[in-house]
Amino acid sequence: MSYVQNTDDDREMMLKAIGVSSIEELLEPIGKELRPGKPIGLGDPMCESEVSSLLESLAGRNRPASRLSSFLGGGIYDRRIPAVVRYVLSRSEFYTSYTPYQAEVSQGTLQAIYEYQSLICRLTGMEVANASMYDGATALAEAILMAYGIKRGGRILVPRAISPRIREVLGGYMSGRGIEIEDIPFGEAGTIDPGALAERLSDGVAAVVISQPNYFGLIEPADEISSIVHDRKTLLVSYVDPVSLALLTPPGEYDADIAVGEGQSLGSPQNFGGPLLGFMATKRAFMRRMPGRLISGTVDVDGKRGYVMTLQTREQHIRREKATSNICTNEGLCALAAAVYLSSLGETGFREVALQSMAKSHTLYGMLEELPNCELPFGGNFFQEFVVRMKSSAEGFLAKARSEGVLAGLPLGNAFPELGGDAILVAVTEKRKRVELEAYRDLVRGWK
Repeated sequence: MSYVQNTDDDREMMLKAIGVSSIEELLEPIGKELRPGKPIGLGDPMCESEVSSLLESLAGRNRPASRLSSFLGGGIYDRRIPAVVRYVLSRSEFYTSYTPYQAEVSQGTLQAIYEYQSLICRLTGMEVANASMYDGATALAEAILMAYGIKRGGRILVPRAISPRIREVLGGYMSGRGIEIEDIPFGEAGTIDPGALAERLSDGVAAVVISQPNYFGLIEPADEISSIVHDRKTLLVSYVDPVSLALLTPPGEYDADIAVGEGQSLGSPQNFGGPLLGFMATKRAFMRRMPGRLISGTVDVDGKRGYVMTLQTREQHIRREKATSNICTNEGLCALAAAVYLSSLGETGFREVALQSMAKSHTLYGMLEELPNCELPFGGNFFQEFVVRMKSSAEGFLAKARSEGVLAGLPLGNAFPELGGDAILVAVTEKRKRVELEAYRDLVRGWK
């Protein structure tokens, strides 16, 4: 931030305006046991250049993922972001804007949201998309609440092979509502067994969730699952990776009722896990059940193009018992990033991102397949990430790789003990080079 100088006179004036005589009086409400008993040891005063040098040296001790070879995945991915995304987001009319309470005077903001919604509809093959959600996990939780309301109750079937962090969010959401979440186990192939799913469906099920691809990176038999689910008059909620939709069948084409997902891959950096972007789309028949906002295009009395807030379901604006959600805002800047990212790449560029991710991940898979000191339990039916089972100490392997500048994957042992304690999840995006794949192979080959 900019340097702001406060003189003694400035401080006196502020204290007087607050109505206290000193800094000590201002701090009285804070218990003395919570306040430092002596000055913090910051050292001798420094000039501006000395402070800058010190902070730069401290920052230089960090090892950001951007300087490492990252094979981390599980929902947040290291992807290339075109420079135009940061340029547009850095414009003051976007990064200083907030929720459009007086919506129709915020035409620029409304148009950006409208374009984002339109792109999400094209991506998912669904009829209506809302103005984004907090993140993928809360988007799925809201979709489940939406399905539960549509069906007026019932159990929710959720795949075992879904992110453990998402499962924690679902547990928090559903516990207060008394909604029962039931696991759909994965079979030997790592995916849902449609026959086993059919046996679990009953009149008491409101919705079935599928993750496409699932947490292990595997491609689920979505068409078959959809047919089984709808034959039982149950709703299908699809949690999708947006980049995979450049290659895989979009949820609208296999008749999903609600589609949600995590949009971080669409132009947002990893940023230690946030802020993220949840997207949601649904069939037109259910749009009044959607949480958040819906922006539409129209024309004014003079025939000029304009944008309006058509629907909003937040509890702040309507009676609580009538609200479908207490989601209070959309991730506007992240949604704008997604719109700019998709627009700048275009259909050809976006498909190329997906193709490179798939091709490079399968290349690494093929390299590891030849090594004797690891196993690949689920085969090659995956998009861009896969499970590797080390023959010894996955945690030790990950630590060794990290010391050599490689973020080699996510440990799965705690969340999925049935995979064995030495399983890891490896993701390969379009950013990884051939030399990085070979270095990963060599790390695995040399691990005892």
